Amino acid sequence: MPKEFADEYQPLLIKETKDKKRPKFPNKSLLLAACAACIGGTFQCGYNISIINAPTTHVQNFINQTWRERYQTDISADVLTLLWSTIVSIFTIGGLLGVTVGGTLSVKLGRKGTLLASNIFSLMAALLMGLSYPTGLFELLIIGRLLIGIYAGIGLCIQPQYLGEIAPTAFRGAMGMGTSIFITVGILTGQVIGLKELLGKEEHWPILLSTTCIPALLQLLILPWFPESPRYLLIDKGDDEGCKKALKQLHGKAGCDGEWADIEKEKNYLVDFQAKKPWELLTDRSVRRQLLTVLLLNAAQQLNGINAIYFYADYLFRQSGIPADKIPYVTVGTGACECITALTCGMLIDRLGRKVLITGGYTLMSICCILFSGPLSFQDASPVFPYMSMVCVFAFILSFGLGPAGVTNILTT
Repeated sequence: MPKEFADEYQPLLIKETKDKKRPKFPNKSLLLAACAACIGGTFQCGYNISIINAPTTHVQNFINQTWRERYQTDISADVLTLLWSTIVSIFTIGGLLGVTVGGTLSVKLGRKGTLLASNIFSLMAALLMGLSYPTGLFELLIIGRLLIGIYAGIGLCIQPQYLGEIAPTAFRGAMGMGTSIFITVGILTGQVIGLKELLGKEEHWPILLSTTCIPALLQLLILPWFPESPRYLLIDKGDDEGCKKALKQLHGKAGCDGEWADIEKEKNYLVDFQAKKPWELLTDRSVRRQLLTVLLLNAAQQLNGINAIYFYADYLFRQSGIPADKIPYVTVGTGACECITALTCGMLIDRLGRKVLITGGYTLMSICCILFSGPLSFQDASPVFPYMSMVCVFAFILSFGLGPAGVTNILTT
């Protein structure tokens, strides 16, 4: 058979594989722009989840001392627990507020503009938490944690959107992994800085909580050198030249034409498109199933208990019977575990698939929770049981990192 006819009758999948060019590695400008966005976005979210754990005892002593100076009596254990729980958990309430306003701000200020403007919340939070000890006002810790929660919520909302819009089509999945990777790096960084060898001593806890301003300042210094989202410039602002200039800086001259054509097609498609409210999407049968899937996966990711482990790791390991002097290092180990699994999750997605990783991850997490309750109940029976509890916690974190942590972020972008 002549060669030209042989090529014509080749299976379609083989022909597509032959003709398909392997995507080039992202250029330096794109990678730096992604890092600049992440350092003040999801990195801050992870950092502020873990940073509050190290000074638990020191902050509680400060609250008790302040209460005694005000009311000439020691604070009751119930009130102290309530105040400490408020300081820890109000971060999530701030996150809810941040996510609520993030979408509106991204349209008015742009993706990059919103990330830069939101740093005011981080700087204010750092100032308030740093001043709480010298002023004797533990209420400033509550306000500071609320503000940093708003900041983290905005970052969680806008940063994945910015990464998805600046990335070439071939690398959008990899950019989606950047969200979970920087969250875990932030968690690990907060745990390491909280060690007593660094800022974990009692006299350093106000400085420790104020270090949240450092990533914010870094973003304010670095991100302005990179362009706004090309999609935002063309579709929302109608700036053709600005879009092309941004694409050239992010993708290089060779790759900008194809990306610009794709954005132009999307713009033309959206000319007669009318935006729908969330409850209107639920009544649309064509997208209802996808929307409910996304809502369920994100709700499960937030409600599976992983944040509680980081918020209360010190208390959890103490109740498990781990020696007090080893708890900070065990806590760092939990952060390192999730960081490693976040980095390896991308390789497993292509081999095993998204569904297998999510269902397998949640199944293993459920098993770890059941196994954890046993050693916790019999921790006094043998010196082995506390370490069995620790193994269950590590296995829980590994299961989360290998599936639900990374895959959920990819599916929703």
